[in-house]
Amino acid sequence: MTGVLDPPLTPASGVDAALRRDGQAVLSAATLVELCGLEASAFDGWLPYWDALPPDLHLRDGGRYRRRRHSCFVVEGDRVTLAPHRPHWQPVEYNALHGGIERHFEPMPPAWIADPAWPRLLVGLARRASALRGAQPWFVEAHPFRIDTTDGIGRPTPEGAHRDGVDLVAVLLVARLNVKGGETRVFAADGPAGLRFTLAEPFSALLLDDARVIHESTPIQPVNAGGPAHRDTLVLTFRAGGFQGPAMLRA
Repeated sequence: MTGVLDPPLTPASGVDAALRRDGQAVLSAATLVELCGLEASAFDGWLPYWDALPPDLHLRDGGRYRRRRHSCFVVEGDRVTLAPHRPHWQPVEYNALHGGIERHFEPMPPAWIADPAWPRLLVGLARRASALRGAQPWFVEAHPFRIDTTDGIGRPTPEGAHRDGVDLVAVLLVARLNVKGGETRVFAADGPAGLRFTLAEPFSALLLDDARVIHESTPIQPVNAGGPAHRDTLVLTFRAGGFQGPAMLRA
């Protein structure tokens, strides 16, 4: 692929140290499956789920470029439990555009959640959160996204550079079809240090210590007008102590 910056990949043996040292680590697809004890083909059956994502009806910029689902899980050691379906909520301090409101999305399909690869992915990434913050239950929100170019331009992060109010963020790049842009940018929350690169390999991943870095992805545009153009991702957030919700305001 031309016109993109390759990501600085971290080997499996160095992921936990990189997160502690730098607040971020970029994983190749091979490293991701290694850390999660999966086969290289584990994600192949998931791809059709992105074609069936419902529209996001909560975009406050008036756009029509985002489709998504949302489900919640609790990971305790090697056990993954599906949590009761709940709205997604963030405080305005972390999401100035969509914070402070309950956003209701359709859940992930039961067949996806029942795939044996799904809990293994969550457990493998939860181990990274435990290496960073200490072993404990992890409250996980899963967001499959499709950003398309229906409006001529698609915005993966319409809220701009941000943190999510969690402990660990995992951004898995699933597919890029006929798009340019979508550059990933990661900045230190308390200084000028930063990285910019493009995730392009299917199921490569960016892991972030959300307390230490802010992140964003630049808008996408079609390479060839008139054809389908989209960027698919799976965003997983891991939070200690419980899910975010309006009750936080009353605590």
